[in-house]
Amino acid sequence: MSLFKKSLAEAFGTFWLVLGGCGAAVLACGVPNTGIGYVGVALAFGLTVLTMAFAIGHISGCHLNPAVTLGLVAGGRFSIKEAPAYIIAQVLGGILAAAVLYVIAQPDLTNAGIGAFATNGWSESLNIDTGRNPFGGLTVGMTSALITEVVMTAAFLFVIMGATDERAPKGLAPIAIGLCLTLIHLISIPVTNTSVNPARSTAVAVFVGGIAIKQLWLFWVAPIVGGVIGAFIYRLVGESCPCCKCKKEENK
Repeated sequence: MSLFKKSLAEAFGTFWLVLGGCGAAVLACGVPNTGIGYVGVALAFGLTVLTMAFAIGHISGCHLNPAVTLGLVAGGRFSIKEAPAYIIAQVLGGILAAAVLYVIAQPDLTNAGIGAFATNGWSESLNIDTGRNPFGGLTVGMTSALITEVVMTAAFLFVIMGATDERAPKGLAPIAIGLCLTLIHLISIPVTNTSVNPARSTAVAVFVGGIAIKQLWLFWVAPIVGGVIGAFIYRLVGESCPCCKCKKEENK
């Protein structure tokens, strides 16, 4: 398969992730009485990855995420030479999806604050009236956001590496990965609105500008660092050493 075709698959897959996940957050989450809430948005993100993993996993590997691409490079599962094309495709696919969502939702982003249009971010203080941060949670500060994004992405890469290991049950990787992303959102939406994906964060931030762009650096740095950490941990735990004794024990 040519790199162009694989990159095109990545662009379409990331388009679907941003449209499905961020679209659920923007269009369906806050509807009074019938809104889907945290659980609905978490499922939406998980389902986008699950469906695309079945659709394009055999074409591009279905990364849909620069942190996943670079994590897999660190884990020895992907070529660093192909990584730039994948990352560019992911970012462009995400921005295209955000543009479609912008046209559909027609949000008023004048003086938009933290979290507007499904952007990621953090607040330095809780709302004086509600006692909550912009995402309805109780955490504040850059440190909490940084730790959350690093740890969640590390766990995500660990699951991806394990689920796609040749020793893992065949054909079930998309389910494990999609459910893992769902769980990650259930944990971290109240902290950062959940990124673990620089392309997803960038896609909506470019339409909001302001604070979303100022805080965007964290949602590149933290997921990439977390992805690399998760890949290294899996290699430490899950990959056998080449010595004869270990191979014999593994084959028993």
